[in-house]
Amino acid sequence: MVDNRYATALVIACVLSILATVYLSVAIGTQHWYQYSSPTVRGEANVSELRSLYDEFMTGEFDEKTYSDTLFRLNGTVGLWWRCVFVPPSAHWNREADPKMLLECRNFTLPEQFTPKYKEPGNHNSGEDMLRTYLWRCQFLLPLASLGLVVLAGLIGFCACLCRSLTPTLGIGVLHLLAGLCTLATVCCYLAGMDLLHRVSMLPDKVDGSLGWSLYLALISSPLHMMAAALLVWAARSHSQNYYRMTAYRVA
Repeated sequence: MVDNRYATALVIACVLSILATVYLSVAIGTQHWYQYSSPTVRGEANVSELRSLYDEFMTGEFDEKTYSDTLFRLNGTVGLWWRCVFVPPSAHWNREADPKMLLECRNFTLPEQFTPKYKEPGNHNSGEDMLRTYLWRCQFLLPLASLGLVVLAGLIGFCACLCRSLTPTLGIGVLHLLAGLCTLATVCCYLAGMDLLHRVSMLPDKVDGSLGWSLYLALISSPLHMMAAALLVWAARSHSQNYYRMTAYRVA
């Protein structure tokens, strides 16, 4: 029979785990990890240049410099799987009065996620930037590893419920701790990668960058997983100690 304290801890841990998993899933699937604020497109002398950048962004081959320059100039947002820009309707690039902007997005395909980064973006002769390359791959793989660990923990927990056993709870807690660390490492890799990108690709004048809400969701999910792990580990250890005490008492 499970003590009420342990049952309460397990319920709270389940709620925290579900919240963290939902937050992380939303963060992975949205593009608002980093966003740029740039001057309006309309009325500028280089409208044709911006239109050309946009066309290359939507239909051209994958190139880090091309899509980065487009993000800088067209109020772009970029996440783990998506890159998006805000543009006027196709027939209104030169009009000042129309305030309506459209969000146009392209996803990062699986081969593009593993494309090497170069010391000078767009210049394949400059040599591969190993640090940026592996930071990008880590920010793509680690959140998937985190979700995989949580799914594995959920399957083990479901089997433990069917068997009415608290024995696997410690292992489930460790899996949640690893998931929280993977999520935290994802955020760190992403921030480090963006900082290195801005060092090799300077932002244009009057363009500012800021963190988006998707990144904060991922950041929040990490301590939630760790809190769930702490409750699970506490319940497992406390239940185990009480069990051994009761066994020793009966033997005595």
